[in-house]
Amino acid sequence: MLTPKVKSNIIKEARSHEKDTGSAKVQIGLLNRRIEELSSHLKKNPKDIHSRRGLLKMVSKRRKLEKYDSSTPAKKAK
Repeated sequence: MLTPKVKSNIIKEARSHEKDTGSAKVQIGLLNRRIEELSSHLKKNPKDIHSRRGLLKMVSKRRKLEKYDSSTPAKKAK
């Protein structure tokens, strides 16, 4: 589970401007961290099928966001 401090650090690294909290890059960064944590959980608990389904949904969402991010032109920060 992401703590608020970890989450704010991820947002600071991925944001494109000061008030950016929901862009595709920020969402991808947050999903990457959640996927890493859930993957380590599933290595310890291989029979946790419900969490595995959640992991697959997160991976799918990340893939869609990466596809969107690569297809949109980069905006200049003001």
